[in-house]
Amino acid sequence: MGKVLLFVENGFEDRELMYPYYRFQEAGYKVDVVGPGAKVTYNGEYGLTLKSDFSPQDVNIEDYAAIIIPGGRAPDRMRTNKGLVNLAKEAFQKGKVMAAICHGPQLLIEAGLVKGKRATCYVSVSTDLKNAGGIYLNKSVVVDGNLVTSRFPADLPDFCRETLRLLEKRNV
Repeated sequence: MGKVLLFVENGFEDRELMYPYYRFQEAGYKVDVVGPGAKVTYNGEYGLTLKSDFSPQDVNIEDYAAIIIPGGRAPDRMRTNKGLVNLAKEAFQKGKVMAAICHGPQLLIEAGLVKGKRATCYVSVSTDLKNAGGIYLNKSVVVDGNLVTSRFPADLPDFCRETLRLLEKRNV
């Protein structure tokens, strides 16, 4: 199996980070964690912590099949980090699977990746998504090309299932 890259920053929604972290390992993927700094411990909204493996400068995107972006307050912080934004842009341009849940599309918006794309997100981000040229759909999961998006923690089973299905189609 391939490798996936999980974005992290302080304020991540604990379930939206940890569910995919373990679900993708269970499916046979190696999950590496990237944050603004390498080997830094980041704090979730409800007390979980996770240490990053890499900073954006340490990552060769060719090594990964997908990027996963959890929600919470973390994406608002992530979108101010040029390294994370550029890593998302590079992954998208190379056709990697991009999976973002809840507030995660804030990073996709900052990277200019939603124009003309069907997507979903937490309702408070929907206006930003539409203003960035995205087509907002209020569904548990939306897949458009290499982009997978979901709204909130209750959608995690659909989010992970469709992301894994897309990876399977690509044989990675």
